[in-house]
Amino acid sequence: MPRMKTKQPRIKLEPEAYRELCSRVLERDGWRCQFCGALESLQIHHMEWRSHLGRDTLENLITLCSKCHASLHRGARDCT
Repeated sequence: MPRMKTKQPRIKLEPEAYRELCSRVLERDGWRCQFCGALESLQIHHMEWRSHLGRDTLENLITLCSKCHASLHRGARDCT
């Protein structure tokens, strides 16, 4: 019988700490969209979405441009 995954509490940072974390993500990712390389309209994306208990951690965040971010949330694999 398969084991059920134990639900872990989500780590959600306070607004100031989250802004600082986002700055670290942007710096780590070279201020570029990690899908298309764009340098404008950058946003931070949770790879494991908050709605699926994704945490506010450096390992779970990635820099995307607004176009790629929207495409990803629509289920597309690229920003076309």
